[in-house]
Amino acid sequence: MSDLAPLISDLALILVCAGVMTLLFKKLKQPLVLGYIVAGFVAGPHFGLTPSVSDAANIQVWSDIGVIFLLFALGLEFSFKKLMKAGGSAVISACTIILCMIAVGMFVGKLFGWKQMDCLFLGGMLAMSSTTIIYKAFDDLGMRKQRFTGLVLSILILEDILAIVLMVMLSTVAVSKNFEGGELVNSIMKLVFFLILWFVVGIYLIPLLLKRTRKLMSDETLLVVALALCFGMVVLAAKVGFSSAFGAFVMGSILAETVEAEHIDRLVAPVKDLFGAIFFVSVGMMVDFTMISEYIVPIIVIVLAILLGQIIFGTGGVLLSGQSLKTAMQCGFSLTQIGEFAFIIASLGVSLHVTSEFLYPIVVAVSVITTFLTPYMIRLAVPAYNWVEKFLPVRWRNWLDHYSAAVQTVSPENNWKKLIAAVVRIMLIYLVLSVAVISVCFQFVLPLLNSLLGDFWGRFTGAIVTLAALSPFLRAMIVKKNHSMEFRTLWADSRFNHAPLVILVLVRVVIAVSFVVYVIGHLFQASAALLVGIAILLVVGMVFSRFLKKRSIELERTFVQNLRSKDMQEEYLGGKTPAYVGQLLDRDLHLTDFKISSDSAWAGKNLRELDFGKRFGVHVVSIIRGRHRLNIPGGDACIFPGDMLQVIGTDGQLTDFSEQVESVDKAYVDENFEQHEIELKQIILHPGSPFAGKTIKECGIRNHFHCLVVGIGAMDDTALRSPDVNKPLQEKDIIWVVGEEKNLSALAGQ
Repeated sequence: MSDLAPLISDLALILVCAGVMTLLFKKLKQPLVLGYIVAGFVAGPHFGLTPSVSDAANIQVWSDIGVIFLLFALGLEFSFKKLMKAGGSAVISACTIILCMIAVGMFVGKLFGWKQMDCLFLGGMLAMSSTTIIYKAFDDLGMRKQRFTGLVLSILILEDILAIVLMVMLSTVAVSKNFEGGELVNSIMKLVFFLILWFVVGIYLIPLLLKRTRKLMSDETLLVVALALCFGMVVLAAKVGFSSAFGAFVMGSILAETVEAEHIDRLVAPVKDLFGAIFFVSVGMMVDFTMISEYIVPIIVIVLAILLGQIIFGTGGVLLSGQSLKTAMQCGFSLTQIGEFAFIIASLGVSLHVTSEFLYPIVVAVSVITTFLTPYMIRLAVPAYNWVEKFLPVRWRNWLDHYSAAVQTVSPENNWKKLIAAVVRIMLIYLVLSVAVISVCFQFVLPLLNSLLGDFWGRFTGAIVTLAALSPFLRAMIVKKNHSMEFRTLWADSRFNHAPLVILVLVRVVIAVSFVVYVIGHLFQASAALLVGIAILLVVGMVFSRFLKKRSIELERTFVQNLRSKDMQEEYLGGKTPAYVGQLLDRDLHLTDFKISSDSAWAGKNLRELDFGKRFGVHVVSIIRGRHRLNIPGGDACIFPGDMLQVIGTDGQLTDFSEQVESVDKAYVDENFEQHEIELKQIILHPGSPFAGKTIKECGIRNHFHCLVVGIGAMDDTALRSPDVNKPLQEKDIIWVVGEEKNLSALAGQ
């Protein structure tokens, strides 16, 4: 027998250990992540009672793939729109917690005399609470529906995205070996640039690709395409200097905005679980109990630093965002652990060879301890609040209540704020796209044209191609929001607004002209005055071009439609409340969904017969049937079992309608179900039978007797022939009939 490759035998050992430990930890109702870590310790080189992996380098490659899948899956659950809706409370809380916990980690590292890079990475590890562990703890404790848990989950979403940013910054610092502010600023600007570029281009192109290939997409094909996009972005991110995990997260977040997001998430889940398990097992392989015993004091200190730090700074951050003291303490006590991102950041330090060997097993030990303590810390929050409230001075309590009320009172934005925010957003997006277009044209298109057409004509054609590609973005950069409601209102409100508004437009024109000057000046030698003059003429032509206007509108409309397609599908299928419903609340009108059960007496009737408007005063806006939606149905529209009715009415009308829905659902409850048993019976057509000489259709066996002829035989033949409804029956025929007993008896009596 041929020997197995070390990779296969190592994988077998890992999966056997992981399988046994997951069953054990599932039985103990503990997080599976801890089971994987224990499995890694058992399969690792530091545990002598079992076989160990023979090639740790190969396992490290698999664990790197596991990180990619974990971040890709995290991106699929993330949404930039959710981030925008997370609210100021989550943003303020998350930023406060992360900054303070990084400082706590660095302070603890300095306390033990560790080197600077160990302290910095330790701070990053301590800053991120475990989304997986907290989700499970809330589920186990039955707290997912409580108010504070929603804020905790919003904070975790923000911590996840900020963890990606932190990983990029740590990578930059680790490579440059210094803490120069200029280097960090350049890294952040580079990060923002590529995030905007990838997100805008991805949202524009990827939904179009998936939409046009939808008929070709089986589960297998969609999985392969999704993973191809994921690893393509991983390679692209690595090429421009980011980590592979960052690229995976970005592609996951782009796909999260498509209508196929949930489908892709289901398909990727088994692959993610497999490679994620290998990653956490590889984490456990680095656990060395001799090293842990050596560093037991730092482990205990770090655990205490996490518990006290999250309680103090987590509570303080949530208080700073304007929440009540009780909510803040519940949030702070819930965040007292580290998990998967701590391992990923630790792996980053190991792969970059900038952290000490002892740091990884210390972090694993700390994670295990804080994970076990998480449910107890969550339960401890309310008793701790009661104790604090008992001894808190009345003056402090009143000040906190006043501060919370003041922060949560949101003042409406004025027109200047709305206009400036919109213009900045537009300029940022189109500046990034313009820079990307110029870079692509100069690096790829221009050399190709020079090789084909020669130097002069290549540069001339390259300038035309570059400016043509830039023109829709430059035009949008200049004219967008110049005819908006805010702009016109400010212009009409006061003549003192005219000058700032004109300056705002001129600044955008100057930026657009600068792009054109740069392109022409890069390709041709000319005086500054001539370059500026040509650029102004070209920009004026772009502004007044009807073709560019149409093209710019089409590009923006496609992008917005792709961005909203997931929300539109959820609204179409009844999973999301339509936007217009909010405008009805002031008029005491509401939209409510009602499910038509299979037993409903309304099933099979049309809306004209049911006359909901006259009987209850409500109106059916839509009928949702599976993945089909019928908007503003007419009177002939029928209701079927399983339909979802979206109904508009006042509170009182909808209450009466709901009671009627419940009553008609019970209308067809049949207590005499035994009488409806279907039986099979043979009926012989004797001479003189009223059915002899008539067709089955003419006999009315189905319509009058509610029975069904399933076969016809003869007395001298055992074979049955299929019934023909248009062929006359003959005397001595044997007809085989199914039906209820009473109906069969009535038929046989003829």
